[in-house]
Amino acid sequence: MTYEALSPLFLGMVLAMLLTNTVQWFMYRERIYGIYTLYTLTWAVYFTINHFYLPQNIANFEKLLLSYSGYILYLELAKIFLNLQERPSFLRWVTRVQWLLVFYCVVKTYIYLFTDFWQTPLHQILLQPIRFALLAVGSYIVYSFFRSKDMVARFFVAGTASLLINHSITTFLLIRSPVLDQQLPFWEHPDLFVQTGVVLDLIFFALGISFRHRQEAVHKAVVQKDLEREREQRHRESLEADLNLQRVQQEKTEMQMRALQSQINPHFLFNGLNTLSSLIDENPAQAGEFVDELSNVYRYLLRSNENELTTLRVELRFINSYFHLLKTRFGCSVRLDIQVDEAYYETLLPPLTLQLLVENAVKHNVVIAQKPLLIRIRTTADQQLIVENSLQRKTLRVESNGVGLSNIAVKYQLLNQPQLVIEEQEGWFQVRLPLLKEQPTSLQSVN
Repeated sequence: MTYEALSPLFLGMVLAMLLTNTVQWFMYRERIYGIYTLYTLTWAVYFTINHFYLPQNIANFEKLLLSYSGYILYLELAKIFLNLQERPSFLRWVTRVQWLLVFYCVVKTYIYLFTDFWQTPLHQILLQPIRFALLAVGSYIVYSFFRSKDMVARFFVAGTASLLINHSITTFLLIRSPVLDQQLPFWEHPDLFVQTGVVLDLIFFALGISFRHRQEAVHKAVVQKDLEREREQRHRESLEADLNLQRVQQEKTEMQMRALQSQINPHFLFNGLNTLSSLIDENPAQAGEFVDELSNVYRYLLRSNENELTTLRVELRFINSYFHLLKTRFGCSVRLDIQVDEAYYETLLPPLTLQLLVENAVKHNVVIAQKPLLIRIRTTADQQLIVENSLQRKTLRVESNGVGLSNIAVKYQLLNQPQLVIEEQEGWFQVRLPLLKEQPTSLQSVN
């Protein structure tokens, strides 16, 4: 069997690897795939030329150009496979070798195309140092990275070792028989070992590139997972921080609500004692009855401190009790008209809201039998509670500590609810405030 019979087999293998790698290069667009594609293409062309009969100098020139271009691309692949960016001195050494090969190709091109020196015995003698130099370069790379634990580098070393072994056999055969005989047995033909070494080298390189790609994919997956875990951790920390901030705000809101409610009790007591003081002089019997009613009302005040909100039903029940105190003092001089839709009985509002508004109405207006003070409590279709009184202001300034309306306004502000509307229209002083369907979330979590 001759070399010519086996040569198409090598060409077919190289072309198959070229096609596969070209597809990979189009898929991934990575530099290593591009260089490896050029490297495979170079050897594919080299193998193809062997099937054509060309003038000796042209054939030598083309083989020179293709084989040494392959060596230059091989060293470029070495930079990536061996990660020489981390070894600057080795990287500079490989780059110098590449430039020397370029210079050698230029010189040899001139010799093959423009001189007859390539036909002299001296030319054959001068070729040997170049061949041994290439062997030395490959051997040094194998020696430097033989013990590397990086699997990608190991594939590259294995491919280089295959190339070196076959290149050594080729060099030996060329030294023994410088002139090739096409009828040589295949095991004595130098090109057989050149192609065998190249094919093995390409196979190991392909395996190395595939392993490298898989390694990078795994690394990216791990990094992505770490990033996702870190994002989840930061999101969790952010949620915890927001929750802690919300708890602090809730505690602050609760404390403010308690402080406002504690203001109401002294306020009510202050005004109640003023009323009692007047009753003692005017009607001692009524004063005693007033004290009993006052104790019942104050009992509700104490219980109201336990909650930030209460139902409208409970507030109306309380305001009826409170109005008995007013009737004790003023008799028919004050009237209360309640027009509340039962559908709103279970709506919510801050406790003592009605008491404060009714108390302010009595304090700031004239209350006499000839001109009774009319107080109305009613609801609207848009879930608003209106507390209004006939406008008949006292001519003398009434001493006030300013707690009433401001206390109600601050409570609604803490509950993140619309503010109450205060206005005068058609002889009435009117306070309009919203009723809540349910307890705000912040207060639910606090309770």
